[in-house]
Amino acid sequence: MKPIRMTGLLLLLAFAPAAFAADYVTIPAGRFVSALAIDGHASRIAIASFAMRVEPVTEADYLAFVTAHPRWRQGQVSPLLAGPQYLVAWQGPLTPGPAVQPRQPVTGISWFAARAFCAGEQARLPTWYEWEYVAAADATRRDARGDPLRNQALLSSILASSGERPGAIGRHRANVYGVRDTNRLLWEWTGDYAAMFPNADARVAGNSATLALCGGSALAFADKNEYALMMRVAALTALKPVDVAPRVGFRCVRDIHGE
Repeated sequence: MKPIRMTGLLLLLAFAPAAFAADYVTIPAGRFVSALAIDGHASRIAIASFAMRVEPVTEADYLAFVTAHPRWRQGQVSPLLAGPQYLVAWQGPLTPGPAVQPRQPVTGISWFAARAFCAGEQARLPTWYEWEYVAAADATRRDARGDPLRNQALLSSILASSGERPGAIGRHRANVYGVRDTNRLLWEWTGDYAAMFPNADARVAGNSATLALCGGSALAFADKNEYALMMRVAALTALKPVDVAPRVGFRCVRDIHGE
């Protein structure tokens, strides 16, 4: 029995809430051509400076969140905010279990839950364009999308891991901004996902109903070589905001005021 008790103690220590805030890095303002096309036209987007979480939200981060906010625990969250598969990999409301590692990105999280977590960090989910802007970078270039080897590697990683829960964060180099794991490890919710609601009052203020993740006929791709991005968008558009998926997680961003 002693090894079992020690294992349980180590798991509790591993998932203990961190005493420091999550790391955010500043993403400089810029302009880029989105891979998404609205009504068949490529969109050149101006991005204001903002701050982004260096890493996706982890299982340990999310355990700290539900510990502090009981309404988001398994069995207590409203079915209007998360479906029955919410945190399905966990053993219990406050017990991730031995199969869930602290440094894994948390998945099995609805869009509503992701948004609530970010609000608790005085942050928000990124817009699609903010996420795409950062994800276009590699370790040395702000826009590496023209590199066919890079694009093939991203596509291969998606095809090899489809449907599986992601591994630990940090196996790949951070990009030029210092942000990790935007492309290979998991897929991420964006704030614009609220635009899929048919009720305009449920949309994020200021966003177009035809933007990115609505799944409508206006959605197309300006660059047909962006297969990995197409698969990501297709997977997200198949989900309702209450749905969860084993490879869909999230990270948060913060506005930089005065810029």
